[in-house]
Amino acid sequence: MVQFHIQSDSDIPASKQLFDQIQFAIASRQYPPGHRLPSTRQLAMITGLHRNTISKVYRQLEETGLVESQAGSGIYVKAQGHEGGTRRSSPILDQYPEAYKLVQNSLDALLGQGCSLSQARELFLSEIDWRLRCSARVLVTVPSRDLGAGELMVQEIEQALKIPVQLVPMEELGRVLDQTLSGTVVTSRYFIGQAEALAAPKSVRVIPVDIYDYAKEIQIIGTLAKGSCIGLVSLSAGILGVAEIIVHSLRGDDILVMAAQVDDTYKLNALVRSAQTIVSDKASYARVKAAILAARDDLIRHPELICSENYIGEKSINLLKRELGLG
Repeated sequence: MVQFHIQSDSDIPASKQLFDQIQFAIASRQYPPGHRLPSTRQLAMITGLHRNTISKVYRQLEETGLVESQAGSGIYVKAQGHEGGTRRSSPILDQYPEAYKLVQNSLDALLGQGCSLSQARELFLSEIDWRLRCSARVLVTVPSRDLGAGELMVQEIEQALKIPVQLVPMEELGRVLDQTLSGTVVTSRYFIGQAEALAAPKSVRVIPVDIYDYAKEIQIIGTLAKGSCIGLVSLSAGILGVAEIIVHSLRGDDILVMAAQVDDTYKLNALVRSAQTIVSDKASYARVKAAILAARDDLIRHPELICSENYIGEKSINLLKRELGLG
């Protein structure tokens, strides 16, 4: 069960703390698509917040496209397109006997709905052709204010899928899509609402990816001694902002939090000299390590450097492979 922590004496509004924690739970798939969120009454008992505050947070989540309200049932994590499905393909019988059975079952279902064999064949071929064309161009999009998150996504997708990926600021996505006949847009679940709004009129699919849940890092933060200083380093300003709030919600003023984008040399050097523990994304790790080595003569004790190996969750990488016909 996801644990929510609200610091009532914080300068950060309680609604903002709760919104970011729920958004993180959804983006990291701790709350997967279709999951029913706690009722306002349940969440009020857990957090101590007023039910009106929780209702406001739920409305904000619904406006971002992350959740949807089902009358008389509750609030559910919204399932985006292309999630949970099984990839349809044209199998080689000897090599993929189970896939052949799947095609048979799918064909039987189509025929049961009244399709002719010719129509079913057209549907299969159309889907295969469409996916081949979509695989030819993959775009990662995030708002321009947080291109660092996009750079992390591009690096991990290119490394895992061995294909070229183009990073496009969200503000330029519409123009770029006007110039392409097909493709696939990939974005974090944080930005799915904006991406869908731009891609839908162009008939271009958008695949959301879930971020890593950072369970190991969160566990470490929970064990830090009171009064210690933790440093957070990333390419992404957005990731740092959410991480600071999550850490604050977990520990309040028990520990000092310092954050720096890896390109900000001044902040990075200050962080290296102050923090006992530093958590870095993989893309920033080498530069953080170099900064520690450069400052070694000034350090009484080297900080413990922890590298977060992933930004995108493994299930999302596998989903992309299936949807792009790469595995």
